[in-house]
Amino acid sequence: MFIGIDLGTSGVKAILLDRSNRVLASASAPLALLAQTPGHSVWREQNPDDWWTASEQAIVGLLAQARERGIDPAAIEAIGLTGQMHGATVLDAGGRVLRPAILWNDGRSFAECAELERRVPTSRQITGNLMMPGFTAPKLLWLSRHEPEIFGRIAMVLLPKDWLRYRLTGVYASDVSDAAGTLWLDVGRRDWNDALLAATGLTRRQMPALFEGTQVTGTLAADLAQRWGLKPVPVVAGASDNAAGAIGAGVVKSGQAMLSLGTSGVYFAACDGFHANPERAVHSFCHALPGTWHLMSVMLSAAACLDFSAQLTGYHDVPALLADAEALDAQGLVAGAPLFLPYLSGERTPHNDPHAQGVFFGLHAATTRADLARSTLEGVGFGLCDGIDAVEAAGFIADDITLIGGGSRSAYWAQMLADISGRRLARRQGGDVGPALGAARLAWLGMVDPSAGHDVLAEICPVPECIAVYEPDAARHAVYGVRRQKFQQLYRQLQSLFAQ
Repeated sequence: MFIGIDLGTSGVKAILLDRSNRVLASASAPLALLAQTPGHSVWREQNPDDWWTASEQAIVGLLAQARERGIDPAAIEAIGLTGQMHGATVLDAGGRVLRPAILWNDGRSFAECAELERRVPTSRQITGNLMMPGFTAPKLLWLSRHEPEIFGRIAMVLLPKDWLRYRLTGVYASDVSDAAGTLWLDVGRRDWNDALLAATGLTRRQMPALFEGTQVTGTLAADLAQRWGLKPVPVVAGASDNAAGAIGAGVVKSGQAMLSLGTSGVYFAACDGFHANPERAVHSFCHALPGTWHLMSVMLSAAACLDFSAQLTGYHDVPALLADAEALDAQGLVAGAPLFLPYLSGERTPHNDPHAQGVFFGLHAATTRADLARSTLEGVGFGLCDGIDAVEAAGFIADDITLIGGGSRSAYWAQMLADISGRRLARRQGGDVGPALGAARLAWLGMVDPSAGHDVLAEICPVPECIAVYEPDAARHAVYGVRRQKFQQLYRQLQSLFAQ
């Protein structure tokens, strides 16, 4: 059996997977953002000690479930890790955290992005990506400018899941899928780039060792193993949350894609080579499997917008918001209904605009909260579709798109997304488990004999059974097409105001 741990933004999830690809147990623990510093609305930080507290709570809860079901934790073979990307976790020479981690959805380092591209004019060719404030490299340049005393003490920079690995094993290591999101990686060569590191005042000595997602990076510390009743099992490199989510969804080959409806929204397309479309803010990263890459669009607020609108309009929870929106939708689409821009934390693909803001537009005296609920779902759908178009502009049109993430549980929203995008979407078994499943599968792959004579990848990472298919309705797609044009025009006309 294998443990998969997902260190997310809103919580930590751990699952236990057996060699029949069954999830035997799962447990989670919540996380919260640190309170924002007054006047810094784009700052997003978390305390790594909180990551550890939540991780241990999830692991202990998972193992308690296992014991209740007659499973001996000593039979567990390996641990795989995944987690939120891009977070800057900085440590001193003694391995102590120097300051709260700056997260993926933090927009403070916009000016540093332009400076890094000036310092390394070939950065887009090396990384396949635009410099964006969410990535790790500009965060470190920001620290060098605004917190020089802390920057001068940095001995190691770790991504969130790799800091958790350090706590579990005492080893500084990362995998190439997560490292690609730092913008210090030569993505085609799958190695650190010295020019990009130097542009932020760093060297390879301050970077963790790099591994493919299926490689073993270390073993569980003896004291933790004893405390939890485990053996000192191998800890496998793992992957970024998006790459691990793709592994969990069976998206491992070119032509396969997934649409993830979590806090953020991600369209992920696997490909068999290094390709890029940085001009439209498409991300080009290494996949978690050796010799594979992927293209990805990211919108910073997807399902998070549903929580926002539910709270704003007085719904007691998101299911109540969904129910009201569905009841309204049953009466038919209204061309003049309000529009919603879902840019609550700025936006990445396709705008690369940390100043973009959320907007409800087109309100009138008869507008109800159900109208706003429906507009929220629609606006997120339009944003996701913008990302799909940007990925396809790089020349990759998927044969199959799998829906994953918490938002995929709503059949109503899934059908709306199919109608908006004009694409066939499939929900598959296990889509709610997400990245933790991928992390566990990577741990399993790390324990496989390389000389095995059968198709190991197909056995361990199969395309899950389809449980629902959403075919686009042509008439509704046409109506959404007109509204989407207005949605795009609204952003363009407000763009200059956002930056003021």
